[in-house]
Amino acid sequence: MQEKITSFPSRRFGRTELNIPILSLGGMRFQQSWTDMDMDQISEEGQHNLEEILKFSVKSGLHHVETARHYGTSELQLGCGMQQIPDLKRILQTKIPPREDPSQFESELELSFSNLQCKKLDLLSIHGLNLPEHLDQTIRPGGCLEVARRWQDRGLVGHIGFSTHGPTDLIVETIESNAFDYVNLHWYFIFQDNEPALAAASKFDLGVFIISPTDKGGHLHTPSEKFIKLCSPLHPIVFNDLFCLSDERVHTLSVGVSKTEDFALHFHAVSLLEKAHQLLPEVQQRLFNAAKEELGHEWISTWKEGLPSWDRTPGKINIPILMWLYNLEKAWGMESYVKARYSLLGSGSHWFPGANSDCLDCEVTEDSLKETLILSPWSDEIIQRLRELKNKFQGESSHRLAN
Repeated sequence: MQEKITSFPSRRFGRTELNIPILSLGGMRFQQSWTDMDMDQISEEGQHNLEEILKFSVKSGLHHVETARHYGTSELQLGCGMQQIPDLKRILQTKIPPREDPSQFESELELSFSNLQCKKLDLLSIHGLNLPEHLDQTIRPGGCLEVARRWQDRGLVGHIGFSTHGPTDLIVETIESNAFDYVNLHWYFIFQDNEPALAAASKFDLGVFIISPTDKGGHLHTPSEKFIKLCSPLHPIVFNDLFCLSDERVHTLSVGVSKTEDFALHFHAVSLLEKAHQLLPEVQQRLFNAAKEELGHEWISTWKEGLPSWDRTPGKINIPILMWLYNLEKAWGMESYVKARYSLLGSGSHWFPGANSDCLDCEVTEDSLKETLILSPWSDEIIQRLRELKNKFQGESSHRLAN
């Protein structure tokens, strides 16, 4: 049963001045295929499911719909669905990656308009500003942002933002360019490294959209028994939603649903939002205590010190990410999440860079890693923990990166 919310709360989406619902309909799980295809290849059942999701969203007050050019059939199906399920309050957003050749970016923008059957995009994101060259391709004279501005001047695009899986310093640099009105980024309970980006977004009055808090927030749709117990009496999805939304610098969370029933726990979180300050501290303290018990206070306090970046590590092993994953499994039992992210390292390109530790003791020697970890107080322990991850997850198949 879905929680009834009489008036769905919304927040001012930064300097866009849009009044945006605090939950957004994310469009990357309800599409039929990750491969582009024609509408006549879409099943009636698949399209009906999407239209039921749209219908429920409109009725519930979730007027913000967010998708991307490369989410397979998502744009195409949404375009047809929105014709059947109109919404005068709908805020429509799609995302298009930057290109070295801005004409390619413009061609993709044209295709998005065609797929979505829209006369205007309220929000257009430059998708995946993950590397310095992506930012350069976007904001340099004659770059992709100039294309977007032309469309904006013609009244076809409302506000222009960016989405990112990039390092925090690049996100802050992009915000401080003052070229964008909003940002889609990762920030949730298990990953708070982008706090400086939240602060910068607040300073420059950017709208803040949190990407994939349920999936990238720890596979909370299939949480571990340990994490369920530690979050009790809240479901982990409810806990994480409340954690994110209790920070007023956050304006909306993406809810990527595959069926209408997937909204239920998120709606429950919204119904509890006024009590977040009472509900969150006990759960957070329990989680912190569990982490200290499993890993030790000293490790928790200092494990990040002196860690080299993945591009300066033999075999491109992404030690900071791998130690973060190690902590998640040991502290809170997040094995399925750790398994998926471990296997993605090495195949995630700039969306999730670096390699896992499969090459340790093969192409990469312990001595070479010790030289790289000379500034870390935990050199021996880190190498052993890299081995533990390799022994447990080596050879697992990679998973699609939700972005």
